[in-house]
Amino acid sequence: MKRWLMNPAAGSIVQAAERDAASGGAANAKVGDIDQLCINTIRTLAMDAVQKANSGHPGTPMGLAPVAYQLWQRYLNYDPLQPGWPNRDRFVLSVGHASMLLYSLLHLAGVRAIDEDDRALDELAVPLDDIKKFRQLDSKCPGHPEYRWTSGVETTTGPLGQGLGNSVGMAIAGRWIAATYNKPDCEVFDYRVFALCGDGDMMEGVSAEAASIAGHLKLSNLCWVYDSNSVTIEGHTDLAYSDDVATRFKGYGWHVEQVADANDAQALARAFDTFDETRDRPTLIIVTSVIGFGSPKKQGTSSAHGEPLGEEEVKAAKRAYGWPEDAQFLVPDGVREHFGEGIGARGKAAREAWEQRFAEYGKRYPELADQFTRMRSHKLPDGWDTELPVFPTDPKGIATRDSSGQVLNKLAARIPWLIGGAADLAPSTKTLLKFDGAGSFQPDNYAGRNLHFGIREHAMGSIANGLALSRLRPFASTFLIFSDYMKPPIRLSSIMELPVTFVFTHDSIGVGEDGPTHQPIEQLASLRAVPGMIVLRPADANEVAESWRVILSNTDQPVCLVLTRQALPTLDRKRYASAQGVARGAYVLADAPDGEAPRVILMATGSEVSLCVDAYEKLSAEGIAARLVSMPSWELFERQDAAYKDSVLPPDVSARLAVEQASEVGWDRYVGIGKDAKTIVMHTFGASAPLSDLKKKFGFTPEAVYAEAKKLVK
Repeated sequence: MKRWLMNPAAGSIVQAAERDAASGGAANAKVGDIDQLCINTIRTLAMDAVQKANSGHPGTPMGLAPVAYQLWQRYLNYDPLQPGWPNRDRFVLSVGHASMLLYSLLHLAGVRAIDEDDRALDELAVPLDDIKKFRQLDSKCPGHPEYRWTSGVETTTGPLGQGLGNSVGMAIAGRWIAATYNKPDCEVFDYRVFALCGDGDMMEGVSAEAASIAGHLKLSNLCWVYDSNSVTIEGHTDLAYSDDVATRFKGYGWHVEQVADANDAQALARAFDTFDETRDRPTLIIVTSVIGFGSPKKQGTSSAHGEPLGEEEVKAAKRAYGWPEDAQFLVPDGVREHFGEGIGARGKAAREAWEQRFAEYGKRYPELADQFTRMRSHKLPDGWDTELPVFPTDPKGIATRDSSGQVLNKLAARIPWLIGGAADLAPSTKTLLKFDGAGSFQPDNYAGRNLHFGIREHAMGSIANGLALSRLRPFASTFLIFSDYMKPPIRLSSIMELPVTFVFTHDSIGVGEDGPTHQPIEQLASLRAVPGMIVLRPADANEVAESWRVILSNTDQPVCLVLTRQALPTLDRKRYASAQGVARGAYVLADAPDGEAPRVILMATGSEVSLCVDAYEKLSAEGIAARLVSMPSWELFERQDAAYKDSVLPPDVSARLAVEQASEVGWDRYVGIGKDAKTIVMHTFGASAPLSDLKKKFGFTPEAVYAEAKKLVK
């Protein structure tokens, strides 16, 4: 067993601090006094914030302080005065539990807050008072970094591995932007992406998926810095983890650098320089550290990973640094100024030079400059939706996945930054872009619009979030059942308010012979439960077109577009209401004649709307006043005012029938509870059989819907 793990008492951290401070050691030979002062300031701010909050993880910020300092102070192209600068290097803290590392850097570097339009404000992104309120309500320093909440945070991290997936999306976006907009006589885009990760990130499967695709795509603008400290919450990683990470990544096609001591400034410099010189693959820098202080030669403590150190240990560690032991949140004179002379001066010069280049670029290539500016500000091209197809009435109809593919291609041809793909299912989900020049994003064609994610649903979702964080409009597609593999990035896209479009096909028991493993039942309810998520399940081809209009008009919410494999009738919009009702979430598709009050309301989503149409026609033929409601999006419907909602679902009409080939969860809010409320839904998993047999078995036929409606009328 490791020596330091055998003695996890408070004194072990203090001993490490004392030895580092007393001897300096060869590892610190090239670190100047002001550099060490800055590093120790990062460490003590982390200790103090965690201790005051009595919550958090001090060990990783302390151990990685030398690494993060070296990267920010000497390598990162980033202007603290303009943190929204488009060509800035991205820094992703995938080890989100080490958030105090990032907050300390943002504060000490003087990073400014920015507004929604990336305009810098005359205030700090992270004031010292907010560090003092670490993990407290409304502080700019929450427990894990949150995008949109704290300026300078490039992505919300915490669930391990997600930041790494995001960083691959950012690197893809960087390569796509450069290939699309750079010109030989005026290159303006060349930013790099750095991600700081740890043992937990490497254990999570999403990191393997993301690393694999990054290696395949030869993303040489991507650098992961892996803090190999061999500690997790339960103790030493020997309990569950013995991967040869270097060999793994070489197998993925990465260049691998190893730094034996996190405090070795020279070795870190060589590793970062080598990353910059590597042009044909991404780089992994493996840094060996001991949690708490960095040096693998010193003792440490596993308790520092997940809880405060304790007041006495904090004081003792400060004494070892030569720090005033009773001082809290101390930033010594010269520290902020030193950051200003380093990352501040370098970033400002780089940003100003870039702005001059972009101004010249705008003169030479005004159309491309306008495209980029629109993309950055979430503005679509003029007339982007003028060629949306209108589908003629057709009783046989078309699968909504097919109509979606047609609409998507029309839109992508007019919106250059609409980019995406599928998890090896584009021929089935109909998400392949086929117009001239679309192409595939590959190492020899970074301007391609079709992304091929391979069978990597989890990474696909994380990468899509990274693309959206880079202001592209990404779509990512697979079968609805496999949305389960994507729940973490789907949830994070909603937390971050990112306009990612998740295209899910094969949406019901309509999958047929594939059986219960591939027939989604509970997935719609699960997606609808995500706060801020919009779920759209269109009923025919024209609802699909209107769904895409809603999707691309939205700039701050993810959308799940849920589509069928089987053909659905294209409704006669002269007889039934316009599909523009999709924008309001639910609308009256057909009503009782002559304004007669309905005796029963039939409501459904997606493929089941056509079943209700048939039942409605039979009821109408018998003189029974019925109302037919299409409900493609519960979320959009809930946004409407009470008057509109009551106009669609009058409170005094209690006889209501809802039909959906999915879980019943949630339908009670629309049909009510009692003898006048009825649902035809799924209460079990599906079965393997032809679709026609499944419809009969589970009651999804026009006859069954008609029969239930008649019972409600009686």
